[in-house]
Amino acid sequence: MTRLAQLRHPQTGRRVAVVEGNQLLLLGQVDSIYRLAQVGLSEGQPLEHVVSVRIGRGKALEYEAVHRGESDWRLLPAFDHPDEPARCLVTGTGLTHKASAENRQAMHAADKPAVVTDSMRMYQWGLEGGRPAPGAIGASPEWFYKGCGAILRAHGEPLEVPPFGLDGGEEAEVAGAYIIDASGAPRRVGLVLANEFSDHKMEQKNYLYLAPSKLRTCAIGPELIVNGDFSDARGTVRILRDGKSVWSRAYATGEKNMSHTLANLEHHHFKYPAHRRPGDAHIHFFGADVFSFGEGIELADGDVMEIELAGFGKPLRNPLRIDRSEQRLVQVKPL
Repeated sequence: MTRLAQLRHPQTGRRVAVVEGNQLLLLGQVDSIYRLAQVGLSEGQPLEHVVSVRIGRGKALEYEAVHRGESDWRLLPAFDHPDEPARCLVTGTGLTHKASAENRQAMHAADKPAVVTDSMRMYQWGLEGGRPAPGAIGASPEWFYKGCGAILRAHGEPLEVPPFGLDGGEEAEVAGAYIIDASGAPRRVGLVLANEFSDHKMEQKNYLYLAPSKLRTCAIGPELIVNGDFSDARGTVRILRDGKSVWSRAYATGEKNMSHTLANLEHHHFKYPAHRRPGDAHIHFFGADVFSFGEGIELADGDVMEIELAGFGKPLRNPLRIDRSEQRLVQVKPL
């Protein structure tokens, strides 16, 4: 398993580093994991081999100082399209974990708890058909669009509630990072710890508001895990207020804890030809297991969302920023 990070220095620009213990080993003359993946495709070599032959050409950084924000080097999102953010599609799959389905059920059947909502039906379809035999196609999961690469935030960067937003809440997940090769075939570059971040109050009003509730910033990183194990991953998510935990829960993800296999989720995302354009990058979220919102926690400006997961490197932390300015009408003028 190889762990990679993307960084930026104010003078020297972007670089890629390999995580080795408490050090970040900078790779010589490499500015993005995307370009490393392109090299692997052109040479017909696995990404881990492409990385291994470049170790030792750059200096080492103290990882902890970078992670704490005490270095001139700053972490970037662990995967992106370095040249054209619009060519990075950010999407996700919901209702893949039992807790997410139960939270959605509670949101939309509060006055009629005996009613089985469409959300719970979709989760049930996943239980019944989301784990097909190898080579077979299973049930289709819920799918949503979050935006292009411009919405990606790094470890330490704030996630924003815009003036039109009703709230913002963490969603502790794992996301897949992908690149489309020259033939139009999707290739998984690695897995990354992620905070999908959504407006749950908007979603609560009506499940048809799910789509706009997802159009928010999100965070990935700090490390991309190449050839990582995603069978049974366990971690903790916390909400920190003034440095103290106001809510904390253990969570479980990975294929053993989901209603769909990874292969089935990937098929249903990449079955669309528009999602297989050569050269495009993709970040695809696999679903969350716990939500503070589901337990009545309302995040405040300045709260820090902290997510850690065994096998996925250092924790991902992002403060919440609420824009309380007046919402302004966006006027469209004819040409």
